[in-house]
Amino acid sequence: MVTAYIGLGSNLGNRRENLLEAWSRLGEIRGVELLVLSSPYRSEPVGMESTNRFINAAGSLRSTLQPQEFLSEMLLVETGLGRKRGLKNKPEDRTVDLDLLYWGTMICREPKMVLPHPEIANRLFVLLPLVEIGPEFLHPVFKKTSEEMLQELMAKQLKKDPGAQVEKTSWTTVDR
Repeated sequence: MVTAYIGLGSNLGNRRENLLEAWSRLGEIRGVELLVLSSPYRSEPVGMESTNRFINAAGSLRSTLQPQEFLSEMLLVETGLGRKRGLKNKPEDRTVDLDLLYWGTMICREPKMVLPHPEIANRLFVLLPLVEIGPEFLHPVFKKTSEEMLQELMAKQLKKDPGAQVEKTSWTTVDR
C-alpha cells in the first residue's frame, strides 16, 4: 500500500457538503483506505476570475491501486458530484476539484499525470491543510517538508501581498 495526499476544493453550491461527499466517495473505492481529512480553509480563487470563494482541504489515504487508476477514480468522483470541465481548458468555478498531490514518493512527468503536483509549493490553500495532516512529509523533488515549504511561501507572500490570506474554518461553519 502507498500513502497518498490529495487536495480538495469547491467554490460552487454547498461547498462543505461537496467536499465531505467527495471524501466519502473516495473511501468507497476498492483498494482505498481513508486516513485523515484536514480542517477546511477558505480562500480567494487563484488563477481564475470568480466572485465565489473556495473551501479547500487536504486528505491522506492508503491505496493498493496504481496512481493512474486512482486518478481515473478521482475524475469519476468529480463528475458524479457535478464537476463540468470546460472546453477552453481554463480554470472555472466548480462544485468539486480533486488534485492528486503526492503518490508516496513517486516522481512522474507524463502528459496526463504529474507527480508531485507541480503547484504544491506555490499555493497557501494547499500547503496550510497539508501541513495540518503531514507537516513532515518530504517533497521528493525539492527535498523539503510541507512545513518548510509553507514557511518559505508565507515569507514570499507577505513581501508580495501582505493582505493575502487563507482562513482556517471548521466543518460546521464552513458555508457561513
